[in-house]
Amino acid sequence: MGQLPAAPCLLLLLAGLGRARFSFPLHLSPPAPELLRPGNGSGTSLQQAAPGEADGLALASEPGGAVSFLAMVENLRGDSGRGYYLEMLIGTPPQKLNILVDTGSSNFAVAGAPNPDVTSYFKTEESSTYESQGIDVTVRYTQGSWTGMLGTDVITVPKGINGSYTINIATILESEDFFLPGIKWHGILGLAYGALAKPSSSVETFFDSLVSQAKIPNVFSLQMCGAGMPVSGSGTNGGSLVLGGIEPSLYKGDIWYTPIKEEWYYQVEILKLEVGGQNLNLDCREYNTDKAIVDSGTTLLRLPQKVFNAVVETIVRTSLIQTFSSGFWTGSQLACWDKTETPWSLFPKLSIYLRDVNSSRSFRITIQPQLYIQPILGIGQNLECYRFGISSSTSALVIGATVMEGFYVIFDKAQKRVGFAVSPCAEVGGSPVSEIEGPFTTADIASNCVSTTSFHEPMLWIVSYALMSLCGIILLVLIILLLLPPRCQHRYTDNDVVNDESSLVRHRWK
Repeated sequence: MGQLPAAPCLLLLLAGLGRARFSFPLHLSPPAPELLRPGNGSGTSLQQAAPGEADGLALASEPGGAVSFLAMVENLRGDSGRGYYLEMLIGTPPQKLNILVDTGSSNFAVAGAPNPDVTSYFKTEESSTYESQGIDVTVRYTQGSWTGMLGTDVITVPKGINGSYTINIATILESEDFFLPGIKWHGILGLAYGALAKPSSSVETFFDSLVSQAKIPNVFSLQMCGAGMPVSGSGTNGGSLVLGGIEPSLYKGDIWYTPIKEEWYYQVEILKLEVGGQNLNLDCREYNTDKAIVDSGTTLLRLPQKVFNAVVETIVRTSLIQTFSSGFWTGSQLACWDKTETPWSLFPKLSIYLRDVNSSRSFRITIQPQLYIQPILGIGQNLECYRFGISSSTSALVIGATVMEGFYVIFDKAQKRVGFAVSPCAEVGGSPVSEIEGPFTTADIASNCVSTTSFHEPMLWIVSYALMSLCGIILLVLIILLLLPPRCQHRYTDNDVVNDESSLVRHRWK
């Protein structure tokens, strides 16, 4: 769930980046289905999607001490529609809560008051180790927001790092479109950089606290195992969050690394996209409009509008579907087939090229249609319906769960890089639905595809604080001048120009 500077972050909850973040249960009363005619003659239909539904985380393999990577395997549950969550024990005595894993934000926050959409909340008054800092905090995501109180308490991760650690934790007292019907988590674990932390970057993040207190490497890795599964199913798909390193059993083949361009989100550099092996032939800066980030809290693959249009046009041209309603591509309709048929063979694969740590090379991560043509549960007895797992974005290219479910993703903060390897659980019917290939030359691609002119949130905070400080100094000088005895003040003559337009301006970017 990436939070954006002044803008919106998955809910299939997000139908929009809006991003699509976790998903609402689907309740449909569709009109008569519109028949589609694929080239192979099989029939398919479209049905209306419910609002919000269509748009919709130096290493040793056998570490000792406080870390056991094998113990962290399968420590996540969830699905791409509602997000993947981790069980935590918070406070003294411990209170068990499920926490959403989000690499697109930086605050650790839990429900701190009753809410109709959560089954449990953290009762601070029952924890002898909780300490309130008395600081209000508000976080806005692409969809949804919450307001709460900052404090500290001890946490334990049963399937994680051994021991208890003191962590900054925000208790959510009010929220809007953050906790949604059907979710099984009670809080959010922001794993991005401290530059995004609220109310300021001085709030130490959860993972930074673990690194300093548990003395683990500044690396974590994430596997989400929902490939080919309903995006809002039982919410019991597996997954793994490995804190402190890499677990070899969670990937196969090589790990390919791309540099982190800026340490706020996990911002990377996209060089090009291919659909069915066909290059979109766009300027590489189009892929990095504003930014390109890796975000487990976003449900879909979100693309800048120009890139999205090119992807859809190429899919339409290369797929075996002769006609397709625009509602499927925009997320307002689901495409349905008879349950005896599967549509994936009708669509092309999608490849994303990332710059390698060796800047003269690139590699590509490829997802098969099983990852972006996503099944939806509960649409009738004889039909199997699917949604399009890609959407347009006004603020970023977001590699969300649609892509991440195909890979084991390593967030190597120590070496400022993000790694991708093929995930063994990314299989449907025994066949892999993702692959990585490389290296490829970047001789025909610009040396820098990331805009250097965009005004990022950390810089906005710096500028805003600088301006407020300047205003404060000017105000202080004015007050001192007003309090000086009259004899020390300058006596204006008729030739003097007095321009008294001083004001105190408060401006906060959120």
